[in-house]
Amino acid sequence: MLRTAALLSVLLLALPAHAAAPVGDPAAGAQTAKTCASCHGATGNESLDGTYPLLAGQHADYLAKALRDYRSGARSNAVMAGFAQALSDEDIDNVAAYFASQPGALHDLSRIDQR
Repeated sequence: MLRTAALLSVLLLALPAHAAAPVGDPAAGAQTAKTCASCHGATGNESLDGTYPLLAGQHADYLAKALRDYRSGARSNAVMAGFAQALSDEDIDNVAAYFASQPGALHDLSRIDQR
């Protein structure tokens, strides 16, 4: 009984984190992301300036949080804030899903010990 209660507690604690993950439509995000292409490239792999991050393959939840933070002012960048202001929560989730679905040069380091 105690073991079942402990397992249930762990599952309930994980639920809010899972529920908070953005679920977007990559196809809709591709349309919205056309604005992003001028700096980050069409797929997020072709940054026009070495200081602009590559977005392709990035985790959707990270991208969504970054865009929401630019929009709210919690993250400071005048250019990104201007673009993010025009995005709804749905737009942000869609753009994040689009760039996350693109093949990119990012590496998952969570399994680095398995090399």
